[in-house]
Amino acid sequence: MSEPTTSEGIFEADALDVEEGQETAAATEQAADAEISYDEQFYPARPKALRPIARRRQYLATRPSFEFDGRNAAYVEWLRNQAMLGDANTLARQLSGQASMWQNSYAHPNPRAAVERAPVWFTAYPLSFITQPGQSFLSALGDEGMWEAFRSIGIRAIHTGPVKLAGGISGWMQTPSVDGHFDRISMGIDPVFGDEDEFRRMCEVAAEHGGTIIDDIVPGHTGKGADFRLAEMNFRDYPGIYHMVDIPEEDWHLLPDVPEGKDSVNLSPDAEQALQKAGYIIGRLQRVIFYEPGVKETNWSATRPIVDTTGKTRRWVYLHYFKAGQPSINWLDPTFAGMRLVVGDALHSLVDLGTGALRLDANGFLGVEKSAEEEPGWSEGHPLSEAANQLIGSMIRKVGGFSFQELNLTIDDIKATSESGPDLSYDFITRPAYHFALVTGDTEFLRLTLRLSKEIGVDQASLVHALQNHDELTYELMHFAAGHRDDVFELGGQEMTGAQIAEHVQQTMRERLTGENAPYNSVFTMNGIACTTVSFIMATLGIQDPDALTPEQEAQVLDAHILLSMYNALQPGVFALSGWDLTGISVLDRGTVGELIAQGDTRWINRGAHDIMGTSPDATASSSGMPRARSLYGPLPEQLENENSFARRLQRILAVREEHGIATGTLLDVPDVSHRGLLVLVNGLAGGAVEITVLNFSDQDISGSVRSTHLPPGASVRDLFSGETVGQVDDLHSFFIDLPAYQGTALLLEVEEADDAGSPATEA
Repeated sequence: MSEPTTSEGIFEADALDVEEGQETAAATEQAADAEISYDEQFYPARPKALRPIARRRQYLATRPSFEFDGRNAAYVEWLRNQAMLGDANTLARQLSGQASMWQNSYAHPNPRAAVERAPVWFTAYPLSFITQPGQSFLSALGDEGMWEAFRSIGIRAIHTGPVKLAGGISGWMQTPSVDGHFDRISMGIDPVFGDEDEFRRMCEVAAEHGGTIIDDIVPGHTGKGADFRLAEMNFRDYPGIYHMVDIPEEDWHLLPDVPEGKDSVNLSPDAEQALQKAGYIIGRLQRVIFYEPGVKETNWSATRPIVDTTGKTRRWVYLHYFKAGQPSINWLDPTFAGMRLVVGDALHSLVDLGTGALRLDANGFLGVEKSAEEEPGWSEGHPLSEAANQLIGSMIRKVGGFSFQELNLTIDDIKATSESGPDLSYDFITRPAYHFALVTGDTEFLRLTLRLSKEIGVDQASLVHALQNHDELTYELMHFAAGHRDDVFELGGQEMTGAQIAEHVQQTMRERLTGENAPYNSVFTMNGIACTTVSFIMATLGIQDPDALTPEQEAQVLDAHILLSMYNALQPGVFALSGWDLTGISVLDRGTVGELIAQGDTRWINRGAHDIMGTSPDATASSSGMPRARSLYGPLPEQLENENSFARRLQRILAVREEHGIATGTLLDVPDVSHRGLLVLVNGLAGGAVEITVLNFSDQDISGSVRSTHLPPGASVRDLFSGETVGQVDDLHSFFIDLPAYQGTALLLEVEEADDAGSPATEA
């Protein structure tokens, strides 16, 4: 056993890091010159030396086999050279004082500029993407043929999903991700997905096809990587990255024992309360995400005893809003170490790798504060989250990018963060509501959410309207279930509180989409339903056995899928869809992902592998090992040969959307309807034109009227898909329309006005 080291030697004062960084920057510049594989003119303002990868390469430990703690100088040094905070420091030094940092406005979000730049997104998921044999995920996303197919359909951006190293470190070994690579531990690309050169090439190919690459940052937490291990050892300012509290040895009796083979244990509610009463932690928070009895009953865990760099043995209690392997970042520590880490990660993606935008994951949980006695801690809708999001969004805009957030909180919170933070927000406002509309054949709740959003002041053009992503069909309805749970709303002819509405919607979805009615889908904890868009539609249609689909049922599934695409695409904002949507993927059999769902994360059944381009028809799994799921629609090359395929029908929708500028329009009205299955959206377009999206969410053919004060009497109504005039607005500001079951359309008003000579002239 080695003698305990002191804080001297390799643990010299932080000031020496600056000198090391300057020396590293010089060496990095030489390495960068040799590594650059893209045309430097492609990013003319980018400094050449932005390569933290060179810092990560500069030290290779000899891996001696003794203590994995602060007594082992070689181990600590090995961790230092992998830590994200170190990379962030390297980037910061290279960017400071550069003219490129002052070329863009950044104070205010600009959603329409973001939508114009990238109006339609393909949301990839690395673990589920089937590639050619021997081809990496990033190389596949940079494939010219795929981008040509995307461009012909109307897709203008790829959201890659998380591709940087994730999981944790145990000793010298890396441990797997516990949450689909959202537990990031490095700025380096995970070799499972490719390398940095392939990432840069993907960005180039996207730009050549008029597209943009969107990457992820995770401002709420990391994994248990080098940064967390150094924090456990109380090394320099690394504990400042996290919400972690050093518990003195005399109070270790308040902590649970850590099981053999584990590095931490979740606190029970009793232990959480005891530590709160002792004044160490703020205790219970507003909710426990990923709650699982015996696994995660609180948001706090205790570490095992570990020796720090001075030889002192410590135990910590740390906060994790999500899983135990995702320690939460502290945005208001005096060192601002967490802030520096996150901003450095963002700049690496934008300025070094070449992305055009970033998704902010879990960015609504960046502030936590003690509340009144016996009340849960304030952890959602906290002003610190708004301030941190403004800082992140501003930094991204400052270097020429844009950002979007997945913020599943109230409409008020989304509005507040949209005023100064990210440019775009994921549409958690109407996403569960449009699913509920299809399940019930009734759009009343969807109309309620759209109107609330408009009243509160959320611009529809600032939202990312999506079909499936890698997560569950979320139905938490935080606006109703939390922020406005006691407010009274009218639904179905009754007055109901927000809490009652949320429970009614959730219970209806659970009954219709899981259990005996749809045994292939699953409830996901308390958050929603684990399903794909296709399996959700199957459940809605009453299909109990997906393997026994008839041709008629397949046609119904396709019609409903196109209807949902119309809802998301024929309104202002971004339209996003996934590979699961493009190829019509159903859920996996639970047995094929039994190990992954063993602790309650049923979302793995909706993440089946799929082959977008049909390059590996015999593959039974992705290169990451995700089992291949059943595809109803087939790969894109086959679909593009069939005029009635999902891809071809989607192509026509997106062509109408682009030609008439619907994406950057303004939602003017969500009028009452003559049939409960109808939804009408009245959108204002550039130049004063008016577009009307009309959708039939029911399984019945509908003949009904469309009425809104925004419809001028005498205007002709032209169908944008057929080009035909289908009606005229009467003196009651209305017109009639016929729509078959699960169908929709886009209509344009054309008003005849007299020209200077007195003869009629048509304006669209």
